[in-house]
Amino acid sequence: MKIKNQLQGLPPYQPGKPIDEVKRQYGLTKVIKLASNENPYGCSPSVKEAIAKELDQLAIYPDGYARKLREKVAEHVGVNETQLIFGNGSDELVQIICRAFLSAETNTVMATPTFPQYRHNATIEGAEIRETPLVDGRHDLEGMLAAIDEQTRVVWICNPNNPTGTYVNESALLSFLQKVPRHVLVVLDEAYYEYVTADDYPETVPLLRQYDNIMILRTFSKAYGLAGLRIGYGIASETLVRQIEPAREPFNTSIVAQAAAIAALEDQSFIKECVEKNRRGMETFYRFCQENGLHYYPSEANFILIDFGIEGNKVFQYLLERGIIVRSGNALGFPTSVRITVGSEEQNAQICEALQQMIKEKQLV
Repeated sequence: MKIKNQLQGLPPYQPGKPIDEVKRQYGLTKVIKLASNENPYGCSPSVKEAIAKELDQLAIYPDGYARKLREKVAEHVGVNETQLIFGNGSDELVQIICRAFLSAETNTVMATPTFPQYRHNATIEGAEIRETPLVDGRHDLEGMLAAIDEQTRVVWICNPNNPTGTYVNESALLSFLQKVPRHVLVVLDEAYYEYVTADDYPETVPLLRQYDNIMILRTFSKAYGLAGLRIGYGIASETLVRQIEPAREPFNTSIVAQAAAIAALEDQSFIKECVEKNRRGMETFYRFCQENGLHYYPSEANFILIDFGIEGNKVFQYLLERGIIVRSGNALGFPTSVRITVGSEEQNAQICEALQQMIKEKQLV
């Protein structure tokens, strides 16, 4: 048997270490996970009630059109129902876009480092990948424009960017969109949209009236706290959604996930509370970095990338042995950094204390 050449040597996605494995490996009774940008406060209490009501329906296929959720999301973001497509997390929407647009005869443009699934799925489709290095942790939009040609089909903008937490502001995005050829799809991945507090962050949904070559991706995995249920959505023109729908698997979002997403969307007070706690937690990390002379990128997401000036794997291992899971920058394109999810007040204090001890032991400052 022979699989596609593109899969030869292509590594699968490597998730963060699971809590139970870390407990077992290091003989720990308590572990905190601040590696995958999950919501430390979980989800709205109403979500559990909504899930319970669906448990008698598990033998029945879900609504492949996700009508009830579709209506709720359309109302929430202010678009027509036909402008939405749902996925098993926004990850699946990245896969759908690549399946629909990319082939060996095409290319795709993205920043580097950025969310790795753009490159991963484009590689599987055999497309040429054109990566433009970040400048001071931010998208180099002019460099990305220069990489576009007649064979370019998709440009990816992760906004805020993962793993840096930086963002493309409104004026920069508008200038970029005006210059992108209309045959190129611009994907605006807004997985951390709910956490953004910057005044000049672009509101992209209104841009759909002017640009039929953009797609906005959002998810219920981050601020809404539904990462374990895997559900996200894309917003685009009705024509674009209709054209790519055949690449979506039938019944790709479950009954439980749809019900949970509806309940989560209805509790915006929970989201506001989480965003405010995240902002205060971010300030804790900023102060820690400033007091210790550590470089970091101001973040509009729920994580922060900190440069410790030593191998990220060493910082990761030091924290792991003390029951704290973070994400090493070695796998993210920042080999002397770690990415830390902003946790609860208690968790933030615990990791800052551990990091302070590490700095003292290793005499980093």
